[in-house]
This record gives sequence, C-alpha cells and structure tokens, in this order.
Amino acid sequence: MFVHLHVHTEYSLLDGAARISRVVEKAHKLGMPAVAITDHGSMYGIIDFYKAAKKKGIKPILGCEVYVAPRSRFQKEPGRDDFKYHLVLLAKNMQGYRNLMKLVTAGYLEGFYYKPRVDKELLEKYNEGLIALSACKAGEIPELLLAGEEEKALQAALWYRENFGPGNFYLELQEHGLPDQKEVNLKLLKLGEKTGIPLVATNDVHYLERGDAGAHDVLLCIQTGKNVEETNRLKFEGTEFYFKDKEEMRETFSAFPAEVLENTLKIAAEVELEFTFDRMYLPLYDIPPSYQNAGEYLKALCYEGLAKKYPQVTTNLKERLDYELDVINKMGFAGYFLIVWDFIRFAHQNGILVGPGRGSAAGSLVAYALSITNIDPLRYGLLFERFLNPERISMPDIDIDFCYERRDEVIRYVVNKYGEDRVAQIITFGTMAARLAVRDVGRALNFSYGETDRIAKMIPFEPGMNIDRALELNKDLAELCRSDQRFRLLLDTSRAVEGLPRHASTHAAGVVISGDPLVEHVPLQKTADSIVVTQFPMNTLEELGLLKMDFLGLRTLTIMGEAIRQVNAQRGENEKLHLDNIPLDDPRTFALLSQGETAGVFQLESSGMRSVLRDLKPGKIEDIIAVVALYRPGPMEQIPVFIESKNGLRPIKYLHADLEHVLKETYGVMVYQEQIMEVAAKMAGFTLGQADLLRRAIGKKKKEILDEQRLIFVQGVVKKGYAKKLGEDLYDLIVKFASYGFNKSHAAAYALIAYQTAYLKANYPLEFMAALLTGIMSNSERVALYIADCRRQGLEILPPDVNESDVNFTAVGANRIRFGLAAVKNVGRTAIETIIETRKKEGKFTSLQDFCSKVDLRTCNRKVLESLIKSGAFDSLGGLRSQYLNIMDEALTNGQQLQKDRLNGQMSMFSYLGDTASPVSAHDELPSIPEFSIKEKLLMEKEMVGLYISGHPLNQYRLILENLRGVVPAAELGEIGDRRNVAIAGMISSLRLIYTKKGRPMSFLKLEDLTGEVEVVIFSDLHEKYQQELQEDRVVLIYGITDYKEEEEVKIICKDITFFPAEPRQLFVRIDDEKPFGEMVSLKDILASYPGGTPVYLYFEKNGKLLLTGQECWVKDNEDELYTRIERLLGPDCLKIQQLETG
Repeated sequence: MFVHLHVHTEYSLLDGAARISRVVEKAHKLGMPAVAITDHGSMYGIIDFYKAAKKKGIKPILGCEVYVAPRSRFQKEPGRDDFKYHLVLLAKNMQGYRNLMKLVTAGYLEGFYYKPRVDKELLEKYNEGLIALSACKAGEIPELLLAGEEEKALQAALWYRENFGPGNFYLELQEHGLPDQKEVNLKLLKLGEKTGIPLVATNDVHYLERGDAGAHDVLLCIQTGKNVEETNRLKFEGTEFYFKDKEEMRETFSAFPAEVLENTLKIAAEVELEFTFDRMYLPLYDIPPSYQNAGEYLKALCYEGLAKKYPQVTTNLKERLDYELDVINKMGFAGYFLIVWDFIRFAHQNGILVGPGRGSAAGSLVAYALSITNIDPLRYGLLFERFLNPERISMPDIDIDFCYERRDEVIRYVVNKYGEDRVAQIITFGTMAARLAVRDVGRALNFSYGETDRIAKMIPFEPGMNIDRALELNKDLAELCRSDQRFRLLLDTSRAVEGLPRHASTHAAGVVISGDPLVEHVPLQKTADSIVVTQFPMNTLEELGLLKMDFLGLRTLTIMGEAIRQVNAQRGENEKLHLDNIPLDDPRTFALLSQGETAGVFQLESSGMRSVLRDLKPGKIEDIIAVVALYRPGPMEQIPVFIESKNGLRPIKYLHADLEHVLKETYGVMVYQEQIMEVAAKMAGFTLGQADLLRRAIGKKKKEILDEQRLIFVQGVVKKGYAKKLGEDLYDLIVKFASYGFNKSHAAAYALIAYQTAYLKANYPLEFMAALLTGIMSNSERVALYIADCRRQGLEILPPDVNESDVNFTAVGANRIRFGLAAVKNVGRTAIETIIETRKKEGKFTSLQDFCSKVDLRTCNRKVLESLIKSGAFDSLGGLRSQYLNIMDEALTNGQQLQKDRLNGQMSMFSYLGDTASPVSAHDELPSIPEFSIKEKLLMEKEMVGLYISGHPLNQYRLILENLRGVVPAAELGEIGDRRNVAIAGMISSLRLIYTKKGRPMSFLKLEDLTGEVEVVIFSDLHEKYQQELQEDRVVLIYGITDYKEEEEVKIICKDITFFPAEPRQLFVRIDDEKPFGEMVSLKDILASYPGGTPVYLYFEKNGKLLLTGQECWVKDNEDELYTRIERLLGPDCLKIQQLETG
C-alpha cells in the first residue's frame, strides 16, 4: 500500500494544478486511506482540504513544503541568500499543526526574501509534533549530495534527525525520470543505510493525471510571463508529476526496499489531528472595575445612550432593549458589542465619519443606543431577529462604513488596542474566470492578441459563467472548438485552469480580531505593502470561530465630510451643519429627487434609477428605502406597480385587511424580508425567530423544504382563525417574494446616506459638487460627467491657478468651483504643499519668475512647472502659455541661482533695502510669440488634467449634438448592460488600425463626448467602407452594440457611422406657406435620400416660424445634387447655408 505525502494543490499558486476536491476524489477512488497536501510556503488550502477529506472518510495529513534559508532568515544578501532549500513538514497532531502555522508565519513575517523562508533556529524552536521529509532535489541534503558534499550532507541529515527526533525525519526518494534523480536516490539510500534514517517514497504531485502535464506547463508560463515556445524558462521535464496509484508507485520504486512505500502508511498512521469548528474565540474587552461583567457594562452604556437618542425612555423602549440585551448575553456576545462600540466611539471622537449602518445590524436597538448604527429601528420597523435570531445561534455580523480616507486610522487603533499579534486583515484570492483563463492561456500558448480576444469575447459575460456553459450557449464557439484543433487546445487548456486561484490579495474590508495570538489559529503573511493578512479567507476564519468584521471605506462619507467642512468654513460655531441634524422632510431634497437630478447622489445616480425617481416622485424617506430595495434584478418588475399604487393610479389591494399594517408603507407591495417575517408572525402565529428561519428555509428553494414549510405555515394561519385558502395564497405570495425580498435594515441605512447626499446637493450644491469632484479626482471620466452636471446647475468651473487653488476642488464665491492642484498630472502632494505654504507666507505670485524665485524648486521641478503651465495654472498672471513654456527653463535657472545666493547669505541690493521682491520677480521678460491655438490649449489641458477645462472641441457642434435623439452619453454607457443597441455621438480622439489574419484592416477608435470616452470597435466591412473619412478629430454619430469584457470598460461594436462635416454648418429651406402637402412629402423624401449630420431648418416665410426638422431629415454637407433637387422642387433662392457658431 501507499499514500501520497507530497502534493501541490491549486494553492501552490500558478504551480499546482491539482485541485483539492479532485485530489480527495482521486485518493478515495484509488482506495488510499490518507493523503497529504504540501503547498509551497503556505497553508492557504489546509481547512478546505481537511473538510473535503473528512467528508470522504480519508485521513487528511496537513503539511507544507517550506523554504529553508541557507543561513539566517534575517540575512538577505543579494547573490548569497537568493537560493533556498526545500523541506516537507507534516503535522502529526494539533501541536504540530500549531507549530507549522508558526513556522509558515515566521517565514513570511521575518524571513521573506523572494520566498517565505524559515531557518534552523525556527526549526529547533517549533519542531514538536512535526514529521519532516528531506524533500525533492531542491532539499538541502539532495543538493549537497549532488554537489559531491557527502560529509556536509551527512551532518545535515544527522541535524534533522536530532532536531525532529528519531522516527520523525525521513529521507525522501522521488523518481520522475530526471537525469540526476537516479544518482541522488542511490546516494540517499546509502546515507540511510549509514545513519539508520528511514526512507520514504513520494511523487512530487503537481497535477492529477498524466494528461494534465500540458495544462501545468501553461500554468508555469502564466506565472513567469513566458510562452510555451520559449526555451529559457521554468519547465518540468517529463510527465511524471501526477497523482499515481499504488501499482505505478510500486513499479517506479521496484529497485528499492518495499519499506520506502510502506513508510508512507506508517507516517499516515502516526497522524491524529481533529479540528473543532463549533467553538468561538472572541477577544475580551476590558471593562471598568465597577462592573461585574461585560453584560452589565453593556446594559449601562445602552441605557445611557438610549436617554440621548430619545426624549423619553418609554416602557416599549425598555422592553425592546432588555429583550435584545437578554439575547445578546445568552449568546455570549456582550463583549463583541463592546469591542465594536469602542472603535466606533474612537472614530466619532476623532472626527472620522461613520455610516449610519450596514446590513441587518441596523435592526438592533442596542446598536442604535451605542451609536454603532444611527438609524432608529423602531421608527422604520426594523427587526432585531433579522440580525440575531435567538432560535439560530450564529456569529453576529456588524459591517461598518468609514470615511474612505481615514478607515486605516480605525484599523490602527484596533491593532494598538488589542495587539499586533491579535489583529490582521483578511486574504482573498483572485481566480481565473473563464474569459481571463482564455486570455492567460492564449498568451502562454503564443496565440495572437486578436485570436485570443476573439475567443474570450465569445464567452458570455455573466456571473458564474464557465467554458462548458459558454460552449452550450454559443454555437459559433462550439463549432470553432470542433473544427479548429488550435482553438480546441486553447479552450481545453483554459478549462483545465479556469477557477484556479491566480493571486492572493487583501480583502477590501475584512479584519479579524482574536483574544490570543492569531498564529495559534491561523497562519499569517505580509502583503507587498507590509499589511499582515491571514492565510485563510473570510469564511474559513468564521468556521474556526474567529471574530471577523468588515471595516469598509465608503468614498461617499469622505465626500459628505468634505462638503460639510467647506460649508462650515464660512459659518459660526452655532451655525455649523451636522449630518445628524439634517431634516428628513426637506422639500428641496425631495424636489431634486423627483426631478431625477441625482448625479453624484449615493445609490441613486444611474440613468435607470433617475427615471424611476422621476416617475415615483418620492415624498418621504420610506419611499427612498423602498426604491433602494426594489431597484435590483428580480424585484425591479414590481417597480411600476409600486409607483402606480403610490401615486394613486392603481387601487391598493391586500389579500386580507389584517395585512394592511404590514404592507401599507410599501403600498401593498411586498418589498422587504422583514415583511415576510411580519406576515408569518401576524398571520400564522410564528415568533419572529421562527419567521426568520422560515424566510431562510424558503430561500433555499428545495421542494421538500417548501412543502414542509407550507404545511406548517398553513396550519398556523388556520390556527389563528383564518381560512385555509388564505394560508395557501399567503404562502404562495411569500415564496414568490422570498427569492428577492431585500433586507430592510440595509436598505434603510443606505437610503439614509442617499438622502443625506441628496440634501447636500439640493441645499449646498457648490460645496457638495466641489467635494464630489475631489472624491473622484483620479477618474477623469467621472470628473467630466460631474463637471457637465455642474454646468447644468449654473456652476462655473475655474481652471487650476497657482494663486487660488487649494489641494482639492474648492467652492469659490456664490457659484464657482476652483480646480484643485492635485488634479494636475505630475504635481505631487509635496509640490502642492510647497506652493500653498509659500503663497501664504510671501503672498501671491506675480509672475513665473517670481514663482521660481520663491518656491522650493527641489519639489517644484521642471516637470511640475511644465504641467502647471499646460494646465492653465499660470494663465491669471497675464502671460500666454506659449510664452511661459518658452521662458520656463530660464526662469528655473534664475530661480535656482537666486535661492542658492540666499542660502549662501548673499543679498541683493533690493533685499538689503527691505524690498522682498527680487529683481526678477516684478515682471516676466515675455517673448513676442503667438499663443497656441484653442485646439492646442485644449489638448494640453486634456493631457494634464484628463479633460478639457477652458472649452471643448465639440462646443461648435453643441447645437447638433443637443438635438440628436436617443444618444447615450459616454459616461452612462456602463449602466446600459451588455449586448444593447445604442447611439453615441462625439469626436474621434484616437484611432488604432490592425489587420486581421486574412489581411483586412479593422480599427479601434476612442470616441469622446462632453462626458467621457468609450472605445469603439469597427470591423473590416465598415472600416473599408469609411476608411477615407475615419480620421482623428472627426465628429461622428456611432450606431452600435454594447460589449462588456471582464474587468474592463464597456466597448461599442460599431454597426454604422454618420459623419458630421469638419466645419459644422446648418441648412435653411425657405417654404411658401401655400405650398401643397404633396410637395412637403417630396421634400422629406429628398432630404431622407442624403442622410448626414447637417441640421435642416424649415423657414415658413409668411408667419416667420422656424422649425428644426427631425434627425431623419438631416443631410450630408456639400451635396450639389441635393441642393439642385430642392431648388427644382421649391424654386430658386429657397436655400441658405450658414456656418454654425461655436457654442
């Protein structure tokens, strides 16, 4: 018999191709009683493997192939410490497992140098409960033997035996047909005979079946950025690194004593290791000595907070609070609430904005009293049992939104309070989804970009999509796979690697806190930016009983905080605006919402949501809560019913009058999960805890569960005195809505943030928009979108200015917003601080020379200065950008010399006489050269800040663009969905030409409008049709289909193009009012025969009316035949062609 002790799963990232689930399945199929996994340097998959093996009745052996530093783990000298030895470690028991976690953690936290490395000092410290194998050829002993260092190899072997103890160290034999393996195996055999150290045979498993070798090779190419045709790369020779059965292993090691295989069973027999998954390891909160326990202290804090939240603490409030506290104490979560209260209190005390709540925690009065949440659960009818169900004990889950820019301060506070060894962030793994797998594999197999892109785009862009499903859905893809061997190889290989983890990263929000050192429960590692993270993902940590919390950074909170700061900067202490004091019945806010003017408003700014708001005309905060819950796939179909019922266009009906209390708020429509629970409680006599269990059970959609719950529910309805038919109908209604009913607590909390942002926009548009622009400053497309919204509101956007700009966008005067210097490319925070500090200290800059003589030119270097000039930041000083760029180098040289003289104590006559102005600062010697053209200046602005500031090349087309029907702004294309027909108008800002395999040209162009830009793909037929007109700066109307690519921006697949004239004009047709109807029809037919981008106006001579025709009557420019036909119909002098003025 034989079991595998050296297996690399998918968690040997981009090296192991043996998936845990299939490893366990294969071991079970082969009748192996045990199996080990030994991933490189990490323990990512240990718990998943343990559970999978246990489920199959196989003994899991938990291990790791660690890297051992040749010297100390702290020594990291290039060229000397680059290499490392391999060593396989297997945990015999829980003590060994804990020691393995400590070794792996130390490898990352202390010994990382290219790889996580341990050393012999650590192996001496943490050897108990571990079995060590000498590993593959890269092990210390095999390497020494192959190098002819037999004596050193002997000493190393004796050290390992001494360190791990007799019977706990084995010399490992492997045979994969490699040239030097036979040599090292013979030497290991002799070493074993000489020392008495036992030998064990393993196969270095990196993939499951022999036929998987090719896919594994591709995986190595993805890891190293190579392709399979390159020779100088990491490559496994042969195809022997698979999960062999015992007969294959017996044949492979037939020349060796039988015990080398039998020892695998001996090792497996020594392993006794069991996890406990139902225990919780909550950290303790230090309570003041005057309180006996956490529950007592929590109660005191809650009653103190309750008195601040409510003008009168009623009996109803006391009963609700005491009930919640009783449940919390019985579940043992009092300390948990104190921990959360403590770090949220820290945030409040330090001016860090905290969201009003997130998820079901908003249903807790305890959380509200402690200011963990800031939404009254009683006012909004939120249920505690949706958060903590007394009939289903599970870990509470309080997720908290913090100001995006200051979230890390809260995490640092928690780390400092509980200890660096007890707090960590949480790992997450990026996996190769179907499209990404095709792209990665295509590169590795040396396919062209065009070929790979073509196949990837044939895979539908849907959640959970895989290659097999794509082949079912896309017949063209399936046919290609059948007919072309190369593409079949691409898809087969992609299928082999899809779903494998590609890289590890830090979870966006997750933080874990433990009562004792985390390394007792989970291995840790450091990310590239030195953040300590767990090696187990979030779900695994919860299974192990560790406390997980989500510290989310919400940019909207940062934006609101900045808006309030700008508002309050102009107010006295008693007039300051606070989020908590914003009225929830503000008419301006609801007017803005009803008009759909919600660009920048949290959760409510998509085009679809704006349309809903305009139809709904919300009048209370409850309407916003419902919209947040309804605007999702599934419940969205109920939106028309909700709107009509709310606006009195449809009668509100209830299955029974007793349901009115539950459904009245949502106009008879079941929207929330809490409503399902309340219906079950009111109509069927369930407790709210039972009702929550019912909701969860129905959500699983299993027929046997649905039938079982139907019986219980209907019996309850009948028992309450209602008709059985009502029970059946109610249950059907619940089943229908349970699949997409939304958590009201979460909807209420996010609706409150939405209302608050809408309030700021409605009442303080200047400050809000300045804060909004600051918050999304790095996204030039969003900046362009919001600047367009500013202009619609009548707000003026001012360019960057060295004398006026702050770091961020700022409100100026009554209706102007000044660009922040941080928005200018190449201008870093240090340079900005230098400019602002110098300006405050020495006054405004009077010229470029003056600027260069005053600011620190070590931070404000040539690149910074050029960027500021191009962005227009010096325009207010009176010179031209062309002039400033011309004298820039001279100004820098003069400034550097002047500053050097000052530093050396040399003063000019001016400064000696008390005049702080330098001889070069009074004015610039500006050359007499012309300014750049408007177009050139606009391009400079686009280069430096990502958008046009002082104008836009499309301004002269504004009249045309504003009268186009059905055109979608570029910034809103992401909200349209995949494979949708769209029209978009704008300017071709860049054009890239490629050739297909058949040698035909096709093009990719960037189309830019006043809100942003989008890539448009023009295939060969269309490109060849329009190639003479396809030029940069041309203004066009594109008809096409949206196309999403995974993790990329939306593209447009072009179906047709209308070109606008290079110099936009408009055509006026004079009409005699007495012309017969037939001639008007003929005119329309003539115009429709020359479709184009020139607007056509009809001028009715007698009554003086001017009518702009529909877009279908717009024509091509400079069409003599068109003009002749119109004049033939309507007479000479009936036409006038006029240049469009720049708008």
